[in-house]
Amino acid sequence: MIRLTLAIVGRELMLSWRRRAVAIGGLMFFVIASSLFALALGPDPKLLHAVAPGVVWVTALFAAMLSTGQLFGHDYSSGALEQMLLSPQPLALIVLGKVLAHWLTSGFALTLLVPVVALQYDLDFTAVLPLMGSLLLGTPLLSLLGAIGAALTLGVRGGGVMLGLLVLPLDVPVLIFGAGAANAAADPAWASANFSLLAAALCLGVWLCPWASAAALRIAME
Repeated sequence: MIRLTLAIVGRELMLSWRRRAVAIGGLMFFVIASSLFALALGPDPKLLHAVAPGVVWVTALFAAMLSTGQLFGHDYSSGALEQMLLSPQPLALIVLGKVLAHWLTSGFALTLLVPVVALQYDLDFTAVLPLMGSLLLGTPLLSLLGAIGAALTLGVRGGGVMLGLLVLPLDVPVLIFGAGAANAAADPAWASANFSLLAAALCLGVWLCPWASAAALRIAME
């Protein structure tokens, strides 16, 4: 199963490189949107420090959603998705591999850009580290939940709008826990509790979301 998952991840990363404009567009959106918030709020260091976790998390959420709609779209249009459904391999495992590849090109890449964004908010290392840690735990959940929405809206006209309406309410707890964990000014016990909630939600999501996405794909293809 591990070999199959790695093979799927490799295939998806290769396809993402061929369509790299989508991934690069999401990363550029993250940097530009975060920068615009910093410019609009002004040079007040206290204000910038206070809003930085929330701003980074909101922009990361929307940046990840930009490419979520394409998670199954190209396979659906090319007919590869039908072959995946007929494969003897568990569809949930295939979905997990696709989600992992999506996270590597969106959530993980966004996390690596956080130190660049943090410069505009005058965040030091002690503030950047928990912010990156919360994104490393939370962005996989965004990809997992986005996969469910992408499967449910597969082949639907105006699926991008429907995807946002379906996924955003599910992403709200992740956003709250992530911003709470990244808030360096908060009580350490509160930040630790939010990290624990993110980790627990990620474990639950890795177990349930691929199966839910696989069921939604089977329904969409019927």
